[in-house]
Amino acid sequence: MHSSLPRRTILAVPGSSDRFITKARTLNVDAIFLDLEDAVAPGAKEESRARIVEALHDPQGFAADCITVRVNDWTSPWTTEDLLEIVGQAGDKIDAVVLPKVTGPDHVRATDMILTQIETKAGLPIGQIGIEAQIEEAKGISAVNAIAGSSPRLVSLVFGPGDYMASMGMGSLSVGSQPEGYLADAFHYPLMAILVAARAHGLQAIDGPFVGIRDLDGFIASAAKAAALGYDGKWVLHPDQVEWGNKLFTPGEAVVSRAQRIIEEYDKACSSAGGFTGAIEVDKEMVDEAGVKLAATLLAKARVGSA
Repeated sequence: MHSSLPRRTILAVPGSSDRFITKARTLNVDAIFLDLEDAVAPGAKEESRARIVEALHDPQGFAADCITVRVNDWTSPWTTEDLLEIVGQAGDKIDAVVLPKVTGPDHVRATDMILTQIETKAGLPIGQIGIEAQIEEAKGISAVNAIAGSSPRLVSLVFGPGDYMASMGMGSLSVGSQPEGYLADAFHYPLMAILVAARAHGLQAIDGPFVGIRDLDGFIASAAKAAALGYDGKWVLHPDQVEWGNKLFTPGEAVVSRAQRIIEEYDKACSSAGGFTGAIEVDKEMVDEAGVKLAATLLAKARVGSA
């Protein structure tokens, strides 16, 4: 299972569109998800499954290293058939399924059991296909820690701002944008709840989309906040968002250089030659073991981003 694959930018690709699938093949994103849910009309679900299977088997492939498919949620009539057709016919071509509107651990466990049965029948390694759980509603936020611990297949938790805004009754029609009249960050609580649950269970934390595809400044502001909190990446909807997404979720050279210096200086100070010193000064700041952990975490993100 590919839980360590970078997910700085995850491109949403409608499974009903040959044009968008073709365009997605060459974009410089870390991951893509071929969508069977919100981007596909009810009457096009079955046709889109076949299109996605065909696209996955196309020898042209995708530039992205991580390939996933978003199935429909468990309140819909399509989830089981989505899994049976996509995984049964092209399970060796995907790294994970994205499960939307997860409101409790039972949604993840049901998906896990069905995946195991399909993998067994298809002769695929059991557990090879991961699950990315999309947390989109108040119920999901309230159960996020239980969701995060519900299956070893889980690789990430994904914030879904659109359905979250609707479930909370927020006064905005622009998904991912702050509601007018609210001076603080309306998404801080769900983003932190998801991040804490993800980190407690060793999962990646992914921010959802910013739908203002012509508002690059708005996307940058949204992505920068998530990156500052510690998120691993963000969904992108348009090629113009890709470059900034990759940049914002990759630590900059100056920060990486300082992190390396902190670790090197601390290692020297903790050695016998350094007198086993437990706290030192680096760049006019006191550094102890906690600071070293921060530096190591940042360097790990930098390595993942450059992989």
